[in-house]
Amino acid sequence: MTVAIADSSAGLLPTTLDIKSAQLPVLALILKTLNLTELSLDLARRFGPDGESPDYFDHDGVVLDFSRVAPGAVDDGQAVGSDLGALLELLRQYKLVPVGFRGADEAMAQSARAAGLVEAPEAVRAPTRASTKSAPEPAVAETVSPLALPAATTLVIDKPLRSGQKAYARGGDLVMLAMVNPGAEVVADGNIHVYAPLRGKAMAGARGNTAARIFALSMEPELISIAGIYRTSENPLPDSIRGKPAQIRLGGNDADKLIFEPLSA
Repeated sequence: MTVAIADSSAGLLPTTLDIKSAQLPVLALILKTLNLTELSLDLARRFGPDGESPDYFDHDGVVLDFSRVAPGAVDDGQAVGSDLGALLELLRQYKLVPVGFRGADEAMAQSARAAGLVEAPEAVRAPTRASTKSAPEPAVAETVSPLALPAATTLVIDKPLRSGQKAYARGGDLVMLAMVNPGAEVVADGNIHVYAPLRGKAMAGARGNTAARIFALSMEPELISIAGIYRTSENPLPDSIRGKPAQIRLGGNDADKLIFEPLSA
């Protein structure tokens, strides 16, 4: 019997796929504890249906960063331990898709690989920041982007946002030409400009851009946040800012403090 063998070296065979390098926008979730109870409570407080930023994520890829977890953390029965299954399921409930890990010890690294996660190179690690002193340090740290984001775009909205409505400028700036009412939410990966009263929630630099700023002609927000550093209305704005044209940016030695500045005519 004669067997015919195709000569692939001649380049005559059709190809069904190509392999190319790619840069994808992913988040880094910086874990500060392995206690599932604390993690669950913090995620619910920040991103749950009744939390500060409901529906914040939209099936975003995430790298788990274990570098802030204390070495040899004790498994008290509620901790992640070396089994990541419960942690991965918890994150998926909030529309996060775990794809990688970094900063893990060998036992955790083996568990992560067994769960199908890939090891992210430390070279792309972004700087971390502490939360503001006015708020307790959360069990889950701020989200940051370790890889390049898509080209920036600008979202312009010329109608008021009512309570319960949300506008998100993914990958760029958000420009509001009308009021952001109490209970409404504006989010941008870049800057937020509100050429009207800002009375709802505003979160700029949502993917970790510490250079992002928030501008408003009348600064009266329920909550403001830049790259995960936030402040609520429970801590009132200074009289020189509240209800007046102002900008908010990050400053301080480690860019971990919200700076409030009036806008002069």
